[in-house]
Amino acid sequence: MGILIEEFDTWARGHLSIDEMAGIDNSINGIQVSCGQREITRAAFAVDACLETFTRAADWGAQLLFVHHGLFWGREQPLVGTHYRRIHALMKEDIALYAAHLPLDAHPELGNNAGMCQVLGLQEREPFGSYHGVKIGYKGLLPEARTVEQVVQQLFGDPGQAIAVLPFGPSKVRSLGIISGGAPFEVDQAIDEGLDLFITGDANHVVYHRCLEAGINVIFAGHYATEVFGPKLMMQRAEAELGLEVRFIHVPTGL
Repeated sequence: MGILIEEFDTWARGHLSIDEMAGIDNSINGIQVSCGQREITRAAFAVDACLETFTRAADWGAQLLFVHHGLFWGREQPLVGTHYRRIHALMKEDIALYAAHLPLDAHPELGNNAGMCQVLGLQEREPFGSYHGVKIGYKGLLPEARTVEQVVQQLFGDPGQAIAVLPFGPSKVRSLGIISGGAPFEVDQAIDEGLDLFITGDANHVVYHRCLEAGINVIFAGHYATEVFGPKLMMQRAEAELGLEVRFIHVPTGL
């Protein structure tokens, strides 16, 4: 037995602070593309709304695709070119698109940052990383001191996975802050709090010297790699609570 897209929306809003974050998130969170009045029994989950993801979701027979990065970012965009082709692909296969951006980053259990905290076994966890007055990341202490390479391996499976590592702090780290995705300049907040390590997705040349001079380790793990955690956690919760058949569609960018 399946559910309607409106019922999925109600369920998702019961978990994620979609309405509360509308004022600071330029993504249009929630239903971005609806579907016909049919019951949803199969839901795919992914990081990005793109043609490859849509094609693979359709091949699997998904009626709903839940993504972290949707198609609409708070501005008018004509349905031409790539944008048209993406919308057309969804409507042709009658696949609903559901997006959750900052509400998924910040969620204390199902979010991208919370997922990384869980993998690391982070202790004394507290909100961290202010964005327009809302803390969307987390900080805390590792159960025991580890090298930066060990942290990368624990989170991403391969010490060479990270785009870049700045080994400018202690050789073994205990305290760290995490903000998934594009938050290189938020390293300043980690520096201000005296953390051993800061983890984010995107790298930026401008922060190199401030990190060196402050003596902090930084892992730029890649935007995509830091944002698979939330969609996977939402997928597991949807399977458990809604009884949906689920699948994660992995389309890594290496960035």
